[in-house]
Amino acid sequence: MKMAASLEALLPFLLMLVMMHTVSGSAATGTENFQHLNVREALAGTKIHPMSDLESYQEFSKSTTTTDEWKLKLNLLHRDHITRNLSHHHHHRLNERIKRDINRVTSISHRLHISNKITKNDEGFVEEEFGSQVVSGMELGSGEYLVRIGVGSPVRNQYMVIDSGSDLMWVQCQPCTSCYQQSDPVFDPSDSATFTGVSCESTVCDRLDDQNSGCGHSGRCRYEVSYGDGSFTTGTLALETLTFGPTTVRNVAIGCGHRNQGMFVAAAGLLGLGGGPMSFIGQLGSQIDQAFGYCLVSRGGTGSYGSLVFGRGSVSSTSATWVPLVQNPQSLTFYYVSLVGLGVGGIRLPIPDHLFELTELGDGGVIIDTGTAVTRLPHQAYEIFRNYFVSGTVGLPRVPGAQIFDTCYDLSGFEMVRVPTVSFHFYGGSILTLPARNFLIPIDEMGTFCFAFAPSNLGVSIIGNIQQEGIQISIDGEKGLLGFGPNTC
Repeated sequence: MKMAASLEALLPFLLMLVMMHTVSGSAATGTENFQHLNVREALAGTKIHPMSDLESYQEFSKSTTTTDEWKLKLNLLHRDHITRNLSHHHHHRLNERIKRDINRVTSISHRLHISNKITKNDEGFVEEEFGSQVVSGMELGSGEYLVRIGVGSPVRNQYMVIDSGSDLMWVQCQPCTSCYQQSDPVFDPSDSATFTGVSCESTVCDRLDDQNSGCGHSGRCRYEVSYGDGSFTTGTLALETLTFGPTTVRNVAIGCGHRNQGMFVAAAGLLGLGGGPMSFIGQLGSQIDQAFGYCLVSRGGTGSYGSLVFGRGSVSSTSATWVPLVQNPQSLTFYYVSLVGLGVGGIRLPIPDHLFELTELGDGGVIIDTGTAVTRLPHQAYEIFRNYFVSGTVGLPRVPGAQIFDTCYDLSGFEMVRVPTVSFHFYGGSILTLPARNFLIPIDEMGTFCFAFAPSNLGVSIIGNIQQEGIQISIDGEKGLLGFGPNTC
């Protein structure tokens, strides 16, 4: 026991010595243990250039004609490309993103019933429990990535936020008692030949949570989605046709929102990609083998698109690294992954396994989420993780922390820096090593970079979209697997 404890105490010191040896220009002990971060390129990415012609944004798809296999591919767009009156200051945009992120994470904690009466958010403030259970994890404007799809017949193209932490799909609908501003005209169901209301007696209505459904005076199934910050959407459930390029999907259950409040970044609504029966994935079911994938475009003004694909034929790859998904019977919506450890500089850290375990009661575990930006880790795991990273960056000038980040550096005098690798370790021995730009990010235009992880007292760990950027993520719900790579975007 004493020898093990002594070795554990020596590991950060040994990592520091290796890093100092490498920075000095001597031979590296292994290139897989270190990466280069291009500081100049990262700072250039903080300058946003919104697309001048949004009409040039086109969804694209392909479907097989020789088999019954369902295949579809769409472009993903970052919110910064369509948000009006966007601040040109990266620091301001990041501040707003972190505020949305705190709301998002707090919302997830409530949904998972981690606390009974009160929950502290990442800033330490105590918030009262929401008045009703949250169905969608999208807090006020927290949707970061959007896809353009057609709704109804004739087709009305709409921007929709994608959300792997939500099930119910919905769009704003006329007549609008209260609607927020969106970039396209609000969908009018009276103009659609394929719009069909769902009755209260329908089995489709039965799929809604009892706390979030009811009957209107017309006998139509009603839904209500509430958010912790006071934003909401209410309306009626309907069956409608959705169009993805040349591919048409009929009789999809969607919410038609007549009263909506919140700043949903000009999107018309939300495309739920969660694991529950009411999500788009759940409704298509065996048609796509409950398989989909996405590649989130990197932050900044690159002008590039990410991608969203459906169908096992689109996501399956023998070159991908596949790890088991973990099912939480208490919450079918979220995708839990089998994370068992973290690594820095090629060394797996001495973090107790139980910190990432999902209990029989549905507590703990690790979620991969498109809506959360910054990866959250339990305090004990985060502190070990951060301390090892700091030990490997002794040659870089430290500056005070900012926002939810406590480990920051002044890289204004560098064009390129060498940093230790950061990796996720999964059950079965698979390892995902992150690109340096996915864990050391600029928080202003002046050269301040921060370690893009944060501690959380919420019990559950969340792998955020900053860490996922540029990596092809594939989810095969039928086989219970999640894949990384091999493609990038």
